[in-house]
Order: sequence, then structure tokens, then C-alpha cells
Amino acid sequence: MTDDADELTEPTLTAEDLLVLDDPRFGPETASIVTGGASGIGRATALALAANGLTVVAADVDEDGLAETVARGDDLGLDGEVVPVTADLTDDVEVEAVVETAVDHGNLRYVANVAGMQHIASIPDFPMEAYDRLLDVMLRAPFLLSKLAMPHIRETDDSEASDDASGNRTQSGDGDGAIGNMCSVHGHYATQDKAAYITAKHGLRGLTRSIAAEGEGTLRSFSVSVGYVLTPLMVNQIEDTASERGISERAVIEDVMLGQARTKEMMTPAEVANLFVFGFSGHGKHLNGGDMLWDGGYKTTYE
Repeated sequence: MTDDADELTEPTLTAEDLLVLDDPRFGPETASIVTGGASGIGRATALALAANGLTVVAADVDEDGLAETVARGDDLGLDGEVVPVTADLTDDVEVEAVVETAVDHGNLRYVANVAGMQHIASIPDFPMEAYDRLLDVMLRAPFLLSKLAMPHIRETDDSEASDDASGNRTQSGDGDGAIGNMCSVHGHYATQDKAAYITAKHGLRGLTRSIAAEGEGTLRSFSVSVGYVLTPLMVNQIEDTASERGISERAVIEDVMLGQARTKEMMTPAEVANLFVFGFSGHGKHLNGGDMLWDGGYKTTYE
């Protein structure tokens, strides 16, 4: 760990950081959606899916950040295309446009609801405007995206069969796909001064199970829960948490963020993105309604 919170910066993502799998559906004809694609875990997830040859519609309110994501994909020479869509996830019309763009670019099979935000305050002091916007972005928008995407995923058709390694024609079925939701260790337990964030993350686990319950076994859903990840969102909240609790930024990192963990290292955005790649792939076919908890020992070890 560094000696100063100000030295914490998001690591530069390289092609070697990204998990690439051999999957018959990972190709340019398959479209995916990633929200929050302008930075952090969203950017890494968009690039990871593009590294696997998928056509990725990256949505975010930050147009400049999306341009940087596209440029990074070009620099890395990824096989898949990243299609940027500037969209405010609190605007239903713009959310609909994200889905329509994906459908126009291929068979929509995968949705990664990653976009997030944070506000640090105790419940009595929590501004309701901040609560409403956070829930709109982190819970209502994933619900709406799922509502709009599910019919398209169900309509996907593997009519173009392919040859397997033995030269036999194979066809793996229709209507297969998955919706992955970016949860958190805060979807499993609570800490102070993050009530809206914790409420949204717990809600995402419920949405995940609901999608799985209606997916008929072929349209899967899963959530990804991690501890603290070295993203701009995390770096920015260190100062807010220190101010709210009256402690140093160093104490926030060592005691609040990593104090309960057994693995004393923050995850990188690429490591989280790789979990979405695995979950969307055929290797995740039994991951349906479940949560991938990579918490560094917050929940699975005890004193």
C-alpha cells in the first residue's frame, strides 16, 4: 500500500490483464451492453468483452470518457468493437436508445449493469436528492435495461450452426444470454454512512434472482460482489469518508477499507471485468441467480 491516499491511482490496463476465453458466442455478431463504460470497472468490462471479440455498446453520461475507452481499445488492438453511446441512465428514452443501438449492432445476448456512484453521509444527514439519483442510476436503470433487453435476448437465434473440432455441425440453442449486475460486498453487509449505496446493492441481488426466476434456464443472471477496487470512484470517496468519520485518509484505507479483509490489496478494474467475462461465457452456465463474492475475506473468514 502507498503512504499517501493521494498516490492511489487506477492502474493502466493492458491486454495481458484481460481474460480471453474460447466461446462459440464470443464474436462480432454478438452484441453486449456495458453501463458506466467511461471509466473504472465499466471501462475495463467493455474492453474485456471487446478483447473476446464481442461488439460492445458502452454507455455513460461522460462523452469524453467514452472516447477514451474507445481509444484505449484501439491502442490495445482488441478484436471486438466498442460502440460509445452517451446516455443519462435516469432518462428512459436514452436508456431505450442504448438497447436499440445494441440490437442494431448484432444479437444482443449480454448486459453488464456496472454504472455506479457514491454519496457519503449519515442517514439523518443524507440529502434525498442524492438518494433518489443514486437509486435511479444503480437500481432503477438496471431494472429498466433488463426489462428492455430480455425480449431481445430471448429472440436470439443460433440458426447459423458451426463446425466443432471433429467437423460435426453443432447448434447450441436459442435465446441464450445473461445479465450481470455489479454488486458489492456492501450487498452482503453494511457499514455506516453509505445507506443509499448499500440499499441499491442489496436491491441488485434481488433483481438478479428475479431475472433468473423468469429466465427459463437459458437467460441467466448473476451478480458480482467485490471489496474495494482501485477506481476513480473509490479514490474520490476516501477524502469524503475521512471527513465524515473524523479520521485520516490513511486510516480510511487501512482500517475502514482493508481492516476486515484478509487479502490486504485492492482489486483492479480488470480483475473485476474478468469475472463478467467468465459469467457470460459457457463456463458460467450453472451461474444463474448466484453471486460471485470476491471479497478478500470480508465475509468468509473470522477472528
